Amino acid sequence: MADDASHAQLTPAAPKPAHVPDALVYDFDYFKDPGFQTDPHARIAQMHKEAPEVFWTPRQGGHWVALSYEANYDLGRDWETFTSEFVPQAQMQAMRAALPPGAPHIPQPLPINVDPPLHTKYRIPLNGAFSPKAMNLLRDDIRALAKELVANIAPKGCSEFMADVAEPLPVNVFLKMFGLPLERAEAYRALVKEHFESIDFDPKATIIKLQKVAAIMRDTFLERKENPGDDLISRLWQANVDGQPTTLEDMENWGVLLFLAGLDTVMNGIGLGVRHLATDPALQERLRQSPELSQELTEELLRRYTFTVPVRMAAKDTEWHGAPIKARERVLMLLGGADLDSSRFAEPERTDIDREDKVHIAFGTGPHRCVGSHLARIELQIMYEELLAGLPTFRLDPANPPKFHGGNVIGLDTLHIVWDV
Repeated sequence: MADDASHAQLTPAAPKPAHVPDALVYDFDYFKDPGFQTDPHARIAQMHKEAPEVFWTPRQGGHWVALSYEANYDLGRDWETFTSEFVPQAQMQAMRAALPPGAPHIPQPLPINVDPPLHTKYRIPLNGAFSPKAMNLLRDDIRALAKELVANIAPKGCSEFMADVAEPLPVNVFLKMFGLPLERAEAYRALVKEHFESIDFDPKATIIKLQKVAAIMRDTFLERKENPGDDLISRLWQANVDGQPTTLEDMENWGVLLFLAGLDTVMNGIGLGVRHLATDPALQERLRQSPELSQELTEELLRRYTFTVPVRMAAKDTEWHGAPIKARERVLMLLGGADLDSSRFAEPERTDIDREDKVHIAFGTGPHRCVGSHLARIELQIMYEELLAGLPTFRLDPANPPKFHGGNVIGLDTLHIVWDV
């Protein structure tokens, strides 16, 4: 648990509901926990030694946390018990009907914030766009950009890697693929950071944030409808939802999801993986000698440093892995806990690319499994290959230790590495 001195940094503690047993209470703030901000995966490993597999925390308004592999795996697949519809569709439709004429559309990050069967209707057009075949066509462009970014830092002997490489690689790949102008990348990233750094449980506050995200893309959406190009926006205009032509509202629903995920998630995976490599020169050397092992490296680092933290809401009262969860209570899926569970992985804190079973759930399970997983794997694998080919042995800069953040995507704010030139 967080010690008394650190409690001032945490969000206020909510009162414990009467149905929550004392034995299932564990103090953890996934945004502000001091251990999480120091080294999130070390903190998760500590939690496995101290906390129940499903526990209730008083922080962030009070909610449940699924820590074990089995609890997370089952939770992701049982969308009828644990819904992604934080605002029920009936309530959303009522809110829309109450809007005055000409009011802005209320965007929903679809399909991630709805459940089947509506989820399936919005997911189908994305499945083709993000298929392994479609993503493999991007390999040459991704590799060329990775080579360029690594070549830019190689002569310097040092790098703040997040700003120099980890962020620009996936951001530029996504903007080009999606069809948004590269020259607006800084404004886009600022909006994404604002979205993920703030903490809102008020649906109205969330709607306002999503409307800002939709608004920054609207002019591009409309332009591509009239003048289609070779990009995802143009292809989605040619798609349909349940047999009906794509509308601007559909584009904004898809857009807010892809924008927020595409401009934030993978950079954190890259940073966490490179941070590990910087602490393991023997592993670096092995990969330089055997670059064909990069796929094994990618999967093991995804398991060891799983970085996404989805949220679900109980749709009904349930007894879940020993926890009495009531309808409308939030449940945090700590996927990093799942992939560090010793009941599932032998010596889970050991990074071993020869591990026979690396079947992690870094991309989730069930109908909401990450649609961009194929692209993420390609970006991570190519980034590791080009970094190890383009730099000599690199290490953490002792004068500038890594700075982490928690939240719904765990990652690094800064990662300073150095090497001899």
